[in-house]
Amino acid sequence: MDIIKQLQEELQIGRHQAEAAVKLIDEGNTIPFIARYRKEATGSLNDEVLRNLDERLRYLRNLEERKEAVISSIREQDKLTPELEKQILDAATLVAVEDLYRPYRPKRRTRATIAKEKGLEPLANLIGLQMIKSPLEEIAKDYISEEKGVADVREAIDGAKDILAETVSDNAQFRTYIRKATMDQGILSSSTKDDTVSSVYEMYYHHEEPVKKAAGHRILALNRGEKEKILTVKINAPRDQILRYLEKQLITRDNPYTTPALTEVAEDSYDRLIAPAIEREIRSALTDMAEDGAVKVFGKNLEQLLMQPPIENRVVLGWDPAFRTGCKLAVVDGTGKVLDTVVIYPTAPQNKVEESKKTVKNLIKKYNISLISVGNGTASRESEQVIVDMLKEIPEKVQYIIVNEAGASVYSASKLATEEFPKFDVGQRSAVSIARRLQDPLSELVKIDPKSIGVGQYQHDMNQKHLSETLQGVVEDCVNKVGVDLNTASASLLEYISGISKALAKNIVAYREENGVFTNRRQLLKVAKLGPKAFEQCAGFMRIKGGDNPLDGTSVHPESYEAAGKLLSCLGYEPDQILAGGLKGISKKITNPAKLSAELGIGEITLLDIAKELEKPARDPRDEMPKPILRTDVLDMKDLTPGMVLKGTVRNVIDFGAFVDIGVHQDGLVHISQMTERFIKHPLEAVSVGDIVEVKVLSVDLNKKRISLTMKL
Repeated sequence: MDIIKQLQEELQIGRHQAEAAVKLIDEGNTIPFIARYRKEATGSLNDEVLRNLDERLRYLRNLEERKEAVISSIREQDKLTPELEKQILDAATLVAVEDLYRPYRPKRRTRATIAKEKGLEPLANLIGLQMIKSPLEEIAKDYISEEKGVADVREAIDGAKDILAETVSDNAQFRTYIRKATMDQGILSSSTKDDTVSSVYEMYYHHEEPVKKAAGHRILALNRGEKEKILTVKINAPRDQILRYLEKQLITRDNPYTTPALTEVAEDSYDRLIAPAIEREIRSALTDMAEDGAVKVFGKNLEQLLMQPPIENRVVLGWDPAFRTGCKLAVVDGTGKVLDTVVIYPTAPQNKVEESKKTVKNLIKKYNISLISVGNGTASRESEQVIVDMLKEIPEKVQYIIVNEAGASVYSASKLATEEFPKFDVGQRSAVSIARRLQDPLSELVKIDPKSIGVGQYQHDMNQKHLSETLQGVVEDCVNKVGVDLNTASASLLEYISGISKALAKNIVAYREENGVFTNRRQLLKVAKLGPKAFEQCAGFMRIKGGDNPLDGTSVHPESYEAAGKLLSCLGYEPDQILAGGLKGISKKITNPAKLSAELGIGEITLLDIAKELEKPARDPRDEMPKPILRTDVLDMKDLTPGMVLKGTVRNVIDFGAFVDIGVHQDGLVHISQMTERFIKHPLEAVSVGDIVEVKVLSVDLNKKRISLTMKL
């Protein structure tokens, strides 16, 4: 198989692009590095395409290895024909390879192998040839043998049929047909033993839908219902059609003695051997497809969450709400430094509202707090009410925002949080995290296992390795898109930088603590175990403010410093002018990029990238994202009426819609059908996590705490 050609066709890219990307990956370059600094080679492939290419490359190489192993195994058995070898080499999937290998795979003892041991294979061959001229019972008498354990005619015929049934089951062509027929015409159904029992799976108690139309979120829900032993799930294949096909393949002569036996063989082979295996395969393939879809959605949601714009230079009060144990508060300054922590008890059972308000008012005055970040967990609603009442009583202009606190408790109890705040308890750490994830979502959220951030669906039911790898890739892409300040970044942030491992991240922080701040990027090479390859991969993503070289504060890679310097002098600029806020309009001065790039000895794409960076040094892609909604007043679910139009923030996107925070304790659901006038296949075509959207209330169910919204205004 030509892997490059395959990648080119699947990803719809040029052959040279696929070749260059594979070569760069094989040389040990990271995806963010290739996407950012090797555009010339790959023709500007972005990180998403490169990650897909990397994943497919591993699959296709694994497929080639498997083909070699299968061919070698069949060759050792002296059963490899040129036709079979060609079929294996041409197979496009692992499933197709395994189908072809099935007849030659070492088997555990089956009914057919036992029958062969009893010497019944010649009888099976006679039945298969369909040329006998007397009843089977007559011919089978010759195979009765006390020594071999064949007691009578019936046992001989049954054994021969078992051999034929296994041969049918092992036929790759038959399996391919049956798999396709089941996929195209099969019905996925679910039922329950007792439909009077109330559960979240009620809509699946009597459920049927075509296999080929089964949506990912429904497949995952059915799997979970089955796992919890509430649902029975099965695939109903077009059995009659499949049996007719098998009979047509098997029965090639009209023989009154063998036709009935072969009809029974087809039925037995399908019901006992093929159908259960195909059902397992299809269920597994559907689950893989559903998981892939869910992982992609989770990844997209996570990316949006990580790329939310930071709220800089404001003193924030982090508020971790609770009932019995009190609300933990943490005051964090504009740089993320903790100034104060305190516990108040405004909620039940203590209800010390006035005392709590007084404490918070004093904190606002003392530290000049202008923003309160409230976690959305238990007692969030009650805390919000106290905050709103208090804001009306003070002269200072203070706003608040409810933040998604998913993962805050995981972080608070982690080894990392213990190292960061050894003197704080879990609640205090959580309050700090809630404040900081508003100030700089990316820096704070990288400390939490991406799976715990709570922006997916059915994440616990998925292949955890695949989920982790995908989400790690998302975090890596986001951190490298934004870049980090080499002198302030934590080890947890640095370890996501291209080419930097956990150990190297710790070594960078240790070097910084020992030798003071970095003044230029080359000093990275003095960090223990950080060699030239790691430097090449990471340097462009590390920024140094106010260092020896103004270019160290930009995303221009050190390998292009010489070219950048020549470009500046060509256009009549000094490097120091970069720091004054960029060289606006520099791109317009490049009238002939092809000529200039040849003079500077760099590619045209690299030249334009450098110019763009010099115009706006260390630009933050998050600046283009919608800013969070800050509130000063509170809404209650009772206040909502159908027809009311509100602004809200998209909190989570799932296969059938999106949950939107409209300022009441319960997020409202915009169903996919209520998102746009045009038809969309997935909500991600219309919205992303963090988007600010205008919605209209459709209905409010106070008992079930459900709010239905529409974006069709």
